[in-house]
Amino acid sequence: MVQNFDRKTRTSAASNAAAGVQIVRPQPHNVDFEQALLACCIMEGGQDSIALCLQNKISAASFYLPAHRLLWETMVDICNAGKPVDEIFLADRLESAGKLEAIGGVDFIGRICDRIDTPAHVTHYIKRVRDLELVRRVIAASIANIERAYDDCGDLDDFMEKAENEIFSISADRVIDCAVPVKKSIDAAINTIQLMLNHRGELTGLASGFADLDRVTFGFRHSEMIVIAARPSMGKTSLALNIAENVILPKQGREPAGVLFFSLEMSSEQLAMRMLCGRAGVNMTKLHDGFIPKRASEALSNVARELKDSMLWIDESTNLTILEMRAKARRICNREKIGLIVIDYLQLIGGDNRIPREQQIAEISRGVKAMAKEIKVPVIVLSQLNRDSEKERRKPRLSDLRESGAIEQDADVVLILAKQAQVGGKSKDDDRDKEEDDEFNCDTVIRDLVIAKHRNGPIGVVPLAFVRSLTRFENYIDEKVCD
Repeated sequence: MVQNFDRKTRTSAASNAAAGVQIVRPQPHNVDFEQALLACCIMEGGQDSIALCLQNKISAASFYLPAHRLLWETMVDICNAGKPVDEIFLADRLESAGKLEAIGGVDFIGRICDRIDTPAHVTHYIKRVRDLELVRRVIAASIANIERAYDDCGDLDDFMEKAENEIFSISADRVIDCAVPVKKSIDAAINTIQLMLNHRGELTGLASGFADLDRVTFGFRHSEMIVIAARPSMGKTSLALNIAENVILPKQGREPAGVLFFSLEMSSEQLAMRMLCGRAGVNMTKLHDGFIPKRASEALSNVARELKDSMLWIDESTNLTILEMRAKARRICNREKIGLIVIDYLQLIGGDNRIPREQQIAEISRGVKAMAKEIKVPVIVLSQLNRDSEKERRKPRLSDLRESGAIEQDADVVLILAKQAQVGGKSKDDDRDKEEDDEFNCDTVIRDLVIAKHRNGPIGVVPLAFVRSLTRFENYIDEKVCD
């Protein structure tokens, strides 16, 4: 049909189309959003905001003005060099490259920094800037297709296929995680099967350090979301710390791996104190009293040297959102050899207060699972349980996970810590006060680790020994645990 137009008509139409979009009408852009996004990156020192931008595929092409593109490229260079992205470093780098005056000098950088008061809305700026970039790409691809159609489209099938591919490539780039050919998944599955056959009975995932648990799960696999849930004061933080310790300081025969620990509840110093005393076998109560033997002091010194050389990173930031957490995790995992991420705990992750709490937790849970898949490491997330199991005097179950049923849906493995003295809906001793007194007077007690969900294996119950004076879990040995 296009070939029926005379040459003059075709040329005029093509010229008008090109002129109408490229010359007369400016391409879609928003200077305010671009400058606000740049200001967020400068205000936060660059690291977190730039990591979040890169995660969402922000590039120099995302910015319409040449000065903004130059600022972005310079900020990424500074960030990659491990230096803070502030006004001083930015101006110095641009001046060294002879490009400071090209963007308008130091005053231009200052005006951008004054555009916003807080980087809290960085995700909204990213979305707007990214959307406008994609619209400009669609316009450019459409103009190119129009010009090819008027000039000489050649074979119609080839022309249509090329036009569709250009638009589909833009659409695919809009989505961060794209589908991959099944060939890659099959190859990965065959490799795992071969590993199982060659190392019969050995772990195929990351060892937790607890023999009975590893025997059931065969280790925590990459991209898995593992939930450890319990009522308060049951030891879920201690269990997560013990697993982290066994990963960074494994037993002989296994390679150590790095651990990134997001602690939204406790400070890094408190966690370090627990790890020191637990691994050294030092009673924390006696340590607070100032009475420990000389050999305990030597043990603390030796453990301190071990932990200093280990690959453990603790982030004690509070009020983190799941997007901020994913950006931090991605940045550290790109730089270090991280084998496990721990989050303590899920209900403390910041959510959108404009939506119901259950929906907030559901979005956070999906974000944790997405982080595990994106970074390709197991993610252990701690979670609270509601009071129903205590009221009904029964073992806790999946439905007791607090505030949202989405947690049990997203998780690959759900581990629930419970007192072992719960059988058939009643305790061994119907006198609850006596039961609690007995446990309080005993230093080492039994905890049941209920494997309530296991997407790739069996469920069951694994007994663990909890040493209260060390706030530490150990492998269960019957004779050393109080009945």
